[in-house]
Amino acid sequence: MKREIIITSDGSSTIHLPDWNEQYHSKHGAIQEAYHVFIKHGLYHFLETVLISEPSEEHPKATILEIGFGTGLNAFITLLESEKINKKIDYTGVEGYPVLMDEVKQLNYSSELQTDKSELFFHKIHSIPWEEKNEITGQFTLTKQKKFFSEIDDESKYHIIYFDAFGARVQPELWTEAVFEKMYNALKPGGILVTYSAKGSVRRAMLSVGFAVEKLPGPPGKREMLRAQK
Repeated sequence: MKREIIITSDGSSTIHLPDWNEQYHSKHGAIQEAYHVFIKHGLYHFLETVLISEPSEEHPKATILEIGFGTGLNAFITLLESEKINKKIDYTGVEGYPVLMDEVKQLNYSSELQTDKSELFFHKIHSIPWEEKNEITGQFTLTKQKKFFSEIDDESKYHIIYFDAFGARVQPELWTEAVFEKMYNALKPGGILVTYSAKGSVRRAMLSVGFAVEKLPGPPGKREMLRAQK
């Protein structure tokens, strides 16, 4: 399938699939979408409302599963935030079709998110081997898994799921009750799933497997998004 690097409205790049008229990130702003959906309403919401109440450790680490590792943008931004707030994060990214290194080199996230060592971190995220846990920084470990979402069989392992699959318009099979049941099982009690989608069929699929679901204001270009809690 043909793939093109394009610049989104906030100046950050993404990969466009012209045959599907679909992008890896919002054309209204890749970085803006990642911060709004996954960091603000995912990571920070969880840290401020749920993880702080866990009595098991004084400073417990957050465990995150990303559905659709793709360009690595969500992992990269989460790494940068973990450094900023001094919070340990154990991150797992699942991807059936990894992005090629030639494409990675054309993405401008390091220059757009100019922080200390940002280019080094972004390169390391993509250069580490798959199927192994790797320490990227003292705060952030990453495991990249090359497999399809239907193969996920984790049980009560994650605090947060970033559900960033291609949209239901082009891949409806990724937004079914069967998939969200796997997501529900993979979360720890009280864990949350966040996604840019707000489709009624997606919300109903989440509710049917036991999630409590709320609609939230969406990122630029989208009126709403969803957050679900186990």
